[in-house]
Amino acid sequence: MAVDLAQKAQNFTNRGRQALESGRYELAVDMLMEAISAAPDVLETRKLLRAAQIANFRKNGKVGFGAKLGYMVDRKKISALIRKGEFAEAMQESEKLLSKNPLDPDNIEAAVKAAEAAGKTDHAAITIEAAYECSNKDPALLERVATYYQMAKNWDKARDAYRKLSEIKPGDQRVQQLLKNTEAQATMNAGWEQTAGKKGGFQNLIANKEQAKKLDQANKAVITGDDAESLIREKIAQIAKEPKNMNFRRALARLYVQSKRYEEAIECLQQAIEVAGSMDPELDRMLSQTTVQYYDQQIEALRANGQTEDADAMEQDRNQFVFDDLFARVERYPNDLHLRYELGVKCFEYGYVDEALTHLQLAQKSPKDRLWALYYLALCFLGKGQTDMAVMQLETARDAIPTMDELKKKVVYQLGLCAEQAGDIEKAYQYYKDIYATDVGFEDLSERMLSLAQQLKAQKG
Repeated sequence: MAVDLAQKAQNFTNRGRQALESGRYELAVDMLMEAISAAPDVLETRKLLRAAQIANFRKNGKVGFGAKLGYMVDRKKISALIRKGEFAEAMQESEKLLSKNPLDPDNIEAAVKAAEAAGKTDHAAITIEAAYECSNKDPALLERVATYYQMAKNWDKARDAYRKLSEIKPGDQRVQQLLKNTEAQATMNAGWEQTAGKKGGFQNLIANKEQAKKLDQANKAVITGDDAESLIREKIAQIAKEPKNMNFRRALARLYVQSKRYEEAIECLQQAIEVAGSMDPELDRMLSQTTVQYYDQQIEALRANGQTEDADAMEQDRNQFVFDDLFARVERYPNDLHLRYELGVKCFEYGYVDEALTHLQLAQKSPKDRLWALYYLALCFLGKGQTDMAVMQLETARDAIPTMDELKKKVVYQLGLCAEQAGDIEKAYQYYKDIYATDVGFEDLSERMLSLAQQLKAQKG
């Protein structure tokens, strides 16, 4: 039976390779998916499949609103399979997801998590390598790749990825700091590599097997179970010796978070901030994110126990925390434009339009957030009845976005609504038509276009 499966896998692999080489990418994906199903552990087949998925997506793929909703459903299914311990099924579902869009950062993360949960880090690496080769101009995907390499302690590739990201986002101080960190780690790592080939060099660096084991644990992208406990004990001991070393405290907090021990992570970060004695944006950000994760964990547990009212109340507490925390951090770091953007969006969502305008107008100065800030500024002006001001923001954003991505669809849709409200149904119809050409399922586009078409027909008749 095993021989039959191996032969079946080889046959499908050969046919998939031939289809890939001849440019029949959709067929190549189908053949290689069959090969993976028959022999999931063959690394070379998965490499071929990833190449075929990317080539097919670039040739035929579309990313509409409906497609993105479908990705979310698929990712939830993969997460559920991982939680149940059905790792092989999770990996198979992740391949189906990547066949739909192998360059979506969240799809890539879902596939990597499935592979790592199955103990197949080499398969996870293939997904990341493929994304890395194709992500030079996609900041979201490039940052996801860079983060993965950093977690995996592959400092050279993390440095290269952050360099590319810094070229795309030259004014992003956070990216610049991450680049500096990875450059330093890459330099240190080069020193290790130089001694590895010398007699006794590696043994001098790793004095005993226990230390080697610790390094192996630390190099894992996802640390769980006994490995996590061992590293937690080690970090606690290091902190006891060097209580002012923030790197040890950050590392301990990350270990707690990975183990979903959020209360201990929060306590660790609060102590770190107290010991630091001065403002530390990274520690503040980690504390905020970890607190939200703790809330989410509690909310999920309450819902699982059927305590819906308590879960709803805690959800309100979480939302209030996010809002208050953003206000406090903006006060501490008034020049952090991304924080301004986040707070501006929250103010808009809660109906504080004037406050939202203040923060979003400042956030426009951030290259990273400028276009989204313009969109939300327009919504604020619409909320105040200042349609002419809203249209100015929308037209500026529209002209700055080269392709009809998700943000541009939102911007053009709002321009259509403004034109429709002003009674210019022909102009509104043209705006909607521009979106319809790339995403027929966007919002209530079909219904609006049908209504406007009937109105235009009646005018001409």
